[in-house]
Amino acid sequence: MKKFYEYLKDKAQGIRAYISPIFLALLAVSFTLWYISKLSHTYTTDFNIKVTIDNERIEVPCVVEGKGTTLFGYGFYASRRVSIPLSELKYKVVEVPASEVESAESKTPADDAAETPSKPQMVRKARIAPESMKKALSVRFSDVKIVSMGTFDDVPLSQK
Repeated sequence: MKKFYEYLKDKAQGIRAYISPIFLALLAVSFTLWYISKLSHTYTTDFNIKVTIDNERIEVPCVVEGKGTTLFGYGFYASRRVSIPLSELKYKVVEVPASEVESAESKTPADDAAETPSKPQMVRKARIAPESMKKALSVRFSDVKIVSMGTFDDVPLSQK
């Protein structure tokens, strides 16, 4: 292993004799300028937008389109949360079981016999219409176009 390391060190010194440090500096500058010029084009990418709806946090996967500089900025500030009141969204109230269904592998026949048939606890959640969420996010992100949205979680309703 030591011989291999020495071999690589010798080859690196040999290459350094042929490549000038000024060439490497100019190569880095040209790459930076090329990258900056490409940022002015329009691109499409995926973003997970963090949304707070009435103190409940969800992530909404979106496909957005915009200028490269704008999308680059959103990449750095991806931890920013958007707050949307539930009253601004169209939603449908649904009831879902409070507890997760246990897997069949963890149950034994004795557990099935011991269970009494009772009505499971239900939790009320708001199932938000995707078009409504898209419209609310488009208003808040006016410099990018939201092309499409993925599925996102239902929002638990407060027990008032």
